Amino acid sequence: MADLERIRLVILGGAGVGKSCIVKRFLFKTYSDKYRATVEDLYNREYDIGGVTLKVDILDTSGDMQFPAMRRLSLATANAFLICYATTSAPSFGCVKQCFEEIREQRADYQDIPIVIAGAKLDLASTHREVRIEDVSEWLFCELPRIRAKVLECSAKDNHNVTELFQTLLSLSPILPTGSNENTTGLKRRSSAYVSATSKGKSRVGSPSLSTDKSNQSLLGASGSDASNGDNKLKPRSRSLIRRSSRKSKQQIQNVSGDECKIQ
Repeated sequence: MADLERIRLVILGGAGVGKSCIVKRFLFKTYSDKYRATVEDLYNREYDIGGVTLKVDILDTSGDMQFPAMRRLSLATANAFLICYATTSAPSFGCVKQCFEEIREQRADYQDIPIVIAGAKLDLASTHREVRIEDVSEWLFCELPRIRAKVLECSAKDNHNVTELFQTLLSLSPILPTGSNENTTGLKRRSSAYVSATSKGKSRVGSPSLSTDKSNQSLLGASGSDASNGDNKLKPRSRSLIRRSSRKSKQQIQNVSGDECKIQ
């Protein structure tokens, strides 16, 4: 099984747009409408994609600009971005434009970075919509051509298009080996390492859903048979083991009659 380098997905967006709700719905299958200001939450996961181990850091950033040094670091170290706005808030779309300007200023390779723009709170859009997806798409592809980006609307409350956001990021990403994209819908989570806290003494907290929700054993709709096939693949034998056993194996081969076996 091949191991890829750890990658970092950074979640951006204004305060109160529901980006933390999207992350928690995706990771823990939970939803809460209680607002809590985010400073910086880090979630670590490992996923299997067709025999390839993908190590992912999901960094949920602050919705305001109180921590400019942390924000610059998160932009500089990101391998992909999920930028959120609320379909019910026109000012939140202005924050999306500001995020793009920050990315363009700090990243010379911004055209090659996978970016998904998520229009959150779709469940309220029927009565309180202020941002149309057509306007977002027109701005994105007219003012920022030749970038690796897509626009989706979602609802963390209704669990609508949440998984699709992360599937889209994978489809846009150039980090996976050729041929792995066909297995992105069978992405299976291998482990849940930690959620970092901003205060001292809380640096390692286990995922609360691992012991209660068996559905978290698979991600993005992976079937049980697909998951078992990935785990049952044999790892290649190390060269060191082969060298240590070669002399003994040669002696055993010499002791066997030539009629009983033939070495090609």
